[in-house]
Amino acid sequence: MPRAIWKGAISFGLVYVPIEVFPATQSEHTGFNLLDKRSLDPVGYQQINKRTGKPIKREDIVRGYEYEKGAYVVMSDEEIDAASPEQTQTVDILGFVEAAQVSFLYLDTPYWLAPDKRAGKTYALLRDALAASGKIGIANVVLHSRQHLAALVAAGPALALQTLRWSTEVRDIDEIQGLPKSAKAAGVSAGELNMAKKLIDDMSTTWDPASYHDTYRDAILALADRKVREGKAHEIMPVEHAEAPSRSADIVDLSELLKRSLGQRKGGAGEEEAPRAKPAAKRGRKAA
Repeated sequence: MPRAIWKGAISFGLVYVPIEVFPATQSEHTGFNLLDKRSLDPVGYQQINKRTGKPIKREDIVRGYEYEKGAYVVMSDEEIDAASPEQTQTVDILGFVEAAQVSFLYLDTPYWLAPDKRAGKTYALLRDALAASGKIGIANVVLHSRQHLAALVAAGPALALQTLRWSTEVRDIDEIQGLPKSAKAAGVSAGELNMAKKLIDDMSTTWDPASYHDTYRDAILALADRKVREGKAHEIMPVEHAEAPSRSADIVDLSELLKRSLGQRKGGAGEEEAPRAKPAAKRGRKAA
């Protein structure tokens, strides 16, 4: 079972649903480490001045933002930290939209959400209410010290959090030149269109992700396995890092807060806001 990378709560009206965030994907990138061929020791890298080619000390390195080609402004670590989003430890739901309205172009990284040990009821209620509505929650969340737009999705027995790209990160289709307005305008005949539709129908199948494979990775793994069996393997001990302990958010009664949240929505801005349950105290940064 993967380890939780983040603990906090879903903020829903006046309700906090304590949750743990787990990676929903795992990388199967076939990468290679650089080794010294004489001793098979790992090869590191040296920080150098790209203009002079000379090594540079760590204390002489600063962060620069390139605002124009070749032109930089220097920012200190303190200035960057001051601009960083606050570690709120909450998935703040901004609203709910029809799932079909969110284009797949905006989808980024998925995560599984699991309830805190005390939050099974509130978790199940939110999950099933989302599934019945056919909608997804649009939320703000800070993960790995970066603010993300995200979608809260009912995914079978679980809630999933799908980080989304910001609108400025998705290029406007108008930037792409040469797109035909229609098949007919491109000179496609009705017969050709019908044949293409029939070919699609003939090749239609049920989505089964396990039936597709990364053949390059399979070949590399097979090659590595053969070399191991031939006695050509060399072991390098990894460096282990300790992980800081974490805290979860407090749980509150869902039914009461749902009633008060709905009462506020009906009463309008003129009514006094009910006290809001607080999430857990801020935690320091934690590596995934």
